[in-house]
Amino acid sequence: MDIRQLTYFHAVAKYKSFTKASGVLHLSQPALSKMVKSLEDELEMELIDRSSRKIELTEAGEIVFEQSKMILDSLDNLSANLYDLMHLKKGKIKIGIPPLIGFLFFPKIIKKFKTRYPEIKIQMVEHGANEIQQEVHDGLLDLAIVVLPADQEEFEVVSFIEEQLLLFVHSSHPLASRKTVEMKELSEESFILFKEGFTLHDRVIQECMEAGFHPKISYESSQWDFISGMIGEGLGVSIFPQSISEKVDSDAIKAIPIVNPTLPYQLAIIKKKGKYVTFATSEFINMLLEE
Repeated sequence: MDIRQLTYFHAVAKYKSFTKASGVLHLSQPALSKMVKSLEDELEMELIDRSSRKIELTEAGEIVFEQSKMILDSLDNLSANLYDLMHLKKGKIKIGIPPLIGFLFFPKIIKKFKTRYPEIKIQMVEHGANEIQQEVHDGLLDLAIVVLPADQEEFEVVSFIEEQLLLFVHSSHPLASRKTVEMKELSEESFILFKEGFTLHDRVIQECMEAGFHPKISYESSQWDFISGMIGEGLGVSIFPQSISEKVDSDAIKAIPIVNPTLPYQLAIIKKKGKYVTFATSEFINMLLEE
């Protein structure tokens, strides 16, 4: 049994006429009759009572007619859904984003994507970089946004944003009036950092070590606004990406460029190598690269 047999039989049963069905199907009546007969032979049952001029279905024919309708409707729905998927009317994306990155960059990005593709569902998972990379590896996420560097042997990596890391201090801090600062000048400062598992936690410690000292860590948090609040109370300093300077109270907190060397902050999309990329995911990546 194949789909053509069901399609042809369904048309004959629907119109109760070989003549009408052949016209709708653009098929000769002998060819249509032969196809319906081949279905009956295969099922070893008569589906059409041919004893009268008007076509009537047998009991078996009624069953095949109802089931063929369901099958053909299902195929129509499959085609329609695949069309919608290929034309980005439907779909789902599961994205891992560290909280700071999500706060800084993604409200506008998500709004733009939802405006363009309102029927595509986006599920965002907020965790530290280490956790979301593991979830991409395990296939639990379609993609994630991370701070470079990333493991290019395990992931496909596409860079899309680059800015600098700055020092953030209270406006009364001795360094607040400086135009630039070097990392080695921060050896006596009290740092307020993100918790372990966040990329900036390890990055700040690494940059301090390369400048010749181990940072004095006063507080750790998973929330950037808590850290900025602590800086605003003069309880320590921290290092954030440049975009944070637009979010904090500029009267209370000053952002100072770090030099010799500068500290690049690069964001990238990662996805597991070899994992199937949906149409929706591919278009989301393309939109990020437009930014």
